[in-house]
Amino acid sequence: MDKALEDLVRSRARNRCEYCHYPLPPFHFEHIIARKHRGATSEDNLAFSCMNCNFYKGPNIAGIDPQTNQIVPLFHPRRQRWTDHFRWRGQILIGVTPTGRATIAVLEINHPLRIEAREDLRAEG
Repeated sequence: MDKALEDLVRSRARNRCEYCHYPLPPFHFEHIIARKHRGATSEDNLAFSCMNCNFYKGPNIAGIDPQTNQIVPLFHPRRQRWTDHFRWRGQILIGVTPTGRATIAVLEINHPLRIEAREDLRAEG
């Protein structure tokens, strides 16, 4: 991946994870549709992702909505608006759609250690 594409992805994300909005490195350039599923290394298939979201997401493109037990697509940062699927309740991220809930579950966004890290960031200002 060339530097211009990296700069575009980073800038578009405003230097924060496009899934959980965590603002601190390390960050990865994440393939929304994994290369193993023929996802391209292109501007419309790359997201800026924190290490945790990237590792938990892996090659997944779908998950199970914990409310309905239905298989649904995960959040796609290039095709969907974050605010349509997620809301903050303090340091807890709430999924307001099946896609939001499944994404939070698969990426373990509300894992206790991740909540603690967000609380620490908030306390530091």
